[in-house]
Amino acid sequence: MVIDLEHLARAQQTIVEAGRELHAAGQVPATGGNFSVRLDGKHMAVTASGRHKGRLTPADILVTDFAATPVGSSLKPSDEARLHGQLYEDRPAAGAVLHTHSKAATVLSRLEASATLWLMGYELQKALENVTTHEARVAVPIFDNTQDIAALAEAVRYRLADEDCCAYLIRGHGLYTWARDMPSCLRHVEALDFLFECELALRR
Repeated sequence: MVIDLEHLARAQQTIVEAGRELHAAGQVPATGGNFSVRLDGKHMAVTASGRHKGRLTPADILVTDFAATPVGSSLKPSDEARLHGQLYEDRPAAGAVLHTHSKAATVLSRLEASATLWLMGYELQKALENVTTHEARVAVPIFDNTQDIAALAEAVRYRLADEDCCAYLIRGHGLYTWARDMPSCLRHVEALDFLFECELALRR
């Protein structure tokens, strides 16, 4: 396997900068969350387990295959790295994945009793890839939390095969979103968290 080192360095720096931005926005408290960037058709750069996302360095980001097996590194990826790999396998257009732990996402995922949160009528939903009107019904699937990541990855794969979406929630846990590149993925996080806050305000 040959990794383009310049591409890897750019991916690592992109992840470092995303960590600073998301931590400053309150999206990844403590050591929560994990981030990745696609490197090629089989590999990703992903954050190592237990790292504080506001204080990342390139040394905290390793290469794994999409099964989350490290390549040339003794670092341990997050157990949830397999969820990133599953998205890259199933969505060839995805270039970045972000998992965040905002308060709004965590609380709303517990309040919503159904298996899907539907967003409609918000102008800001047009910030999401492939959403062009406030009249669209935007699906955000919700999965029950579990420590069995392999089973969760398969559940996500099975359900998202029939869902046109760019994000999902894990109950009491947080948000996963993906996009063609990191700037678009960061835009998703910001827009979705605003929409989640709006939904919480409506329910109050």
